[in-house]
Amino acid sequence: MSGNGLAYSEQGGEAAPELAQEAAPTMVPSAPAAFGLFSSDTKKNEDLKQMLESSKDSAKLDAMKRIVGMIAKGKNASELFPAVVKNVASKNIEIKKLVYVYLMRYAEEQQDLALLSISTFQRALKDPNQLIRASALRVLSSIRVPIIVPIMMLAIKEASSDLSPYVRKNAAHAIQKLYSLDPEQKEMLIEVIEKLLKDRSTLVAGSVVMAFEEVCPDRIDLIHKNYRKLCNLLVDVEEWGQVVIIHMLTRYARTQFVSPWKADEVVDEYNENNFYESDEEQKEKDQKLKTTYTMDPDHRLLLRNTKPLLQSRNAAVVMAVAQLYWHLAPKSEAGIVSKSLVRLLRSNREVQYIVLQNIATMSIQRKGMFEPFLKSFYVRSTDPTMIKTLKLEILTNLANEANISTLLREFQTYVKSQDKQFAAATIQAIGRCATNITEVTDTCLNGLVCLLSNRDEIVVAESVVVIKKLLQTQPAHHGEIIKHMAKLLDNITVPVARASILWLIGEYCERVPKIAPDVLRKTAKSFTNEDDLVKLQILNLGAKLYLTNSKQTKLLTQYVLNLGKYDQSYDIRDRTRFIRQLIVPNEKSGALSKYAKKIFLAQKPAPLLESPFKDRDRFQLGTLSHTLNSQAIGYLELSDWPEVAPDASVRNVDVVESAKEWTGILGKPKKEKPTEKFYSESEEEEDESASTSSSGSESGSESEKEDKEEGSTDETSGSSSPSEESTDSDSDSKESIAKKTCRAADESNSEDVKKKAEGISKKRSTSSSSDTDSSSSEESSSGSKSESDSKSDSESGKSRSAASSKVTKKEEETVQDRKTPNKQDVFLLDLDDFCPVTTPVTVPTAAVLSPSLTADLEGLTLSSSSVIDVTTQVSVPTKTYELLHRMSGKGLAAHYYFSRQPGLFGDHMVPVQVTVTNTTDQKIENIHIEEKKLPPGMRMHEFNPIECLEPGGSTTVTMGVDFCDSTQTAGFQLCTKDDHFNVSIQPPVGELLLPVTMSEKDFKKEQACLSALYLLSKRRNADRNE
Repeated sequence: MSGNGLAYSEQGGEAAPELAQEAAPTMVPSAPAAFGLFSSDTKKNEDLKQMLESSKDSAKLDAMKRIVGMIAKGKNASELFPAVVKNVASKNIEIKKLVYVYLMRYAEEQQDLALLSISTFQRALKDPNQLIRASALRVLSSIRVPIIVPIMMLAIKEASSDLSPYVRKNAAHAIQKLYSLDPEQKEMLIEVIEKLLKDRSTLVAGSVVMAFEEVCPDRIDLIHKNYRKLCNLLVDVEEWGQVVIIHMLTRYARTQFVSPWKADEVVDEYNENNFYESDEEQKEKDQKLKTTYTMDPDHRLLLRNTKPLLQSRNAAVVMAVAQLYWHLAPKSEAGIVSKSLVRLLRSNREVQYIVLQNIATMSIQRKGMFEPFLKSFYVRSTDPTMIKTLKLEILTNLANEANISTLLREFQTYVKSQDKQFAAATIQAIGRCATNITEVTDTCLNGLVCLLSNRDEIVVAESVVVIKKLLQTQPAHHGEIIKHMAKLLDNITVPVARASILWLIGEYCERVPKIAPDVLRKTAKSFTNEDDLVKLQILNLGAKLYLTNSKQTKLLTQYVLNLGKYDQSYDIRDRTRFIRQLIVPNEKSGALSKYAKKIFLAQKPAPLLESPFKDRDRFQLGTLSHTLNSQAIGYLELSDWPEVAPDASVRNVDVVESAKEWTGILGKPKKEKPTEKFYSESEEEEDESASTSSSGSESGSESEKEDKEEGSTDETSGSSSPSEESTDSDSDSKESIAKKTCRAADESNSEDVKKKAEGISKKRSTSSSSDTDSSSSEESSSGSKSESDSKSDSESGKSRSAASSKVTKKEEETVQDRKTPNKQDVFLLDLDDFCPVTTPVTVPTAAVLSPSLTADLEGLTLSSSSVIDVTTQVSVPTKTYELLHRMSGKGLAAHYYFSRQPGLFGDHMVPVQVTVTNTTDQKIENIHIEEKKLPPGMRMHEFNPIECLEPGGSTTVTMGVDFCDSTQTAGFQLCTKDDHFNVSIQPPVGELLLPVTMSEKDFKKEQACLSALYLLSKRRNADRNE
């Protein structure tokens, strides 16, 4: 230590000789101490104390750096507390910071000395440096002495109003410390929490929610007004704050919204046989679907804002979002988390262990989420045993008729593993697969019998145990297996395996009448050397044989009972006395001896081979309680969904000033073009616009619809861009305001145009299937001035059916006579909500207007008309997609392509050509479609069943699918006479569109309506670059 003291004193400049002389005396006692084995160096930190008492700041700073380094390495530096606390009032900021770091570590241990510096900490709370103020508060809250609770309470209140968000963050941390010190301060601390919850800083949000969860997790009324703000700030909060907020919002949502899972049941009922129903029955089902469940906009806001966090680098954040989607999202949307969870399997083994545990729980209830990632759960040789076992559990949960052959080949490799515990778990997994999938029960049983000849005793023993459980399900057909196992009894030494064989022979002794007595004879010889478990089964075997074959086994059974009577184990002695009184009649026998045969040879129920993760779903995913499968201290249970949703208006935030500003802006005419002022204000009010959009406004419903479409697209494609998602979530409110502005300016149209638009909207509303189509069609159809106007393309480029317009001379005269305003109402911003007129298109037509007529029409002054025509089809080579592989289809292969022939089944139906091929050498009969699994609103027209397909034959059939203007997959079962195969069709975006033409004038008008959106995105990009 003296050498270190001299080395540090060299940096002290003029103080070097001084410190060297002070450090010299410490070298004298240390020399003889080196030769004493049990001598203690009581002055090992003397040099640090001397440096702390030095008048030079450089020496003090060096000493504090060394002390903090000791703390970081886990060394004890508590004896330096008096010397360090003297420097708490140092004017050097760097020294003061390090002193506070030290005091935070040891203030709780040295409370008396820390109390002497409280006045210094109170002065530091007024320091101009925010780091000093925050550190002083942290040290003050670390002194756990009840006498200073009022001082801490006052300091927390002042810090909660500090201008620095870092200080307010530390105030939230101090709340938890004060609450644990004095729970009686709860009411005053709740007031501070309520104040900090209104804070708009992302630095404070995570800490105050953590304090909320610690102090008053049941006060959800504090969250109502801050719910939307927390949802919008979530992306920008630091990672560990995101985890806390997501868990809190999960609990909140389960109390405030109705269950979205009921909608899935209604959808299943809706999808059954809806193609052949009449229009009235279809309307009734549509109305039922609408009234049954509509997701709350705030519920959708939470799902939308947490979705980008699935791309987080922090595994805890991804896991938190995954559990939120599992507990809150509709089952059709929960699948998007599977890809992110599989990505986490590339992390270290600790993260893998937690993620795999949660996947194991999910895979029991919803196998379809992880079936596409089956290969990601294959076991690697480098995986530790705990990871191997969990992956094996997941593979077993995902096993079905389609993939069981692949999994059994994989399991066959696992059985040969050098890890005996994993090999035994694999055999158990094979047994579970044999129980759950009846088609492979015999195959698995034969494979397990082959394992009985394995050299490894553990593998053989586990195989015997599993075979015993399988034979209980159908014992009548497996007498040969029981005989084979009886022969192995001499070679097997594992007690559990020997006991299982003896139980099987005793249970089914009537099926092996010649072998059972001989087995009893052999085991009677080795009775005294057997394990207790085996002895009990020998006694049971003797009792059963005594009752069924007493001539051969009476003496043997009495011999075994005499051996058990004097056994060392009291369990064996008790069982022996019980059996003797029950089966051997004598004067003392009771009434039970008459029913001995019914008792011993009663029909036993087959054991259930279940997953150990079956009951873990009672705990919230991602929690410690779920990992331990036991409720941990501090665990907060998720409440059940309410039957009726509470009042949603409690989450509305009153903003008077902004409302006045918006009213003024919307009242202005369109000619003034208040673009700059409008969007500058909307950027200032960005957070508030989210709250106003969900209070019954049109923009809330439109943004909800758009989000649903985005969620469904991302779920099927699995390749979503985080930047696009964040841009959509930020600009939803602004786009909706832009729509309002355009529509408010256009409400000055003539009454006859409005009446006609209303008539068209009523016609269109009958063909809409989603909740928001009916309202959006009325808004969009108000832009069409007359029947001579073209019926524009719907869904902003996503709609399949393009409208066609035919302009005749009579209609031209009508247009000229009619007084129309000089404004155009068909905005591209409104195309998301535009619903097309259901005009059947039978064949692909050429351009509706001839070139000469088009030229004449361009000269007319049709200010409000737009000519948008369906063009001829462009010949693009069709791409073929695989529907069913011949290996998965047991020789039946299917491919499909989009024929691009509209009107075969209706203007909404996309025709799909399916080519079915028989690659086997046998006939395949009755190929048809069953069990359609379609999202809400989607419909399917089945192809006619194929009665017979010859070997090597191929046939093409046509089916129609109404994808409801989305790229979601249409799932169904392709069935034959004997098998069922789950398949799905997913349309590329291009197959949902038809080419249209418009004049340059119309194009510029449509482009002008996009200018507001263009300026908004341009300004946001510029802000990000800065």
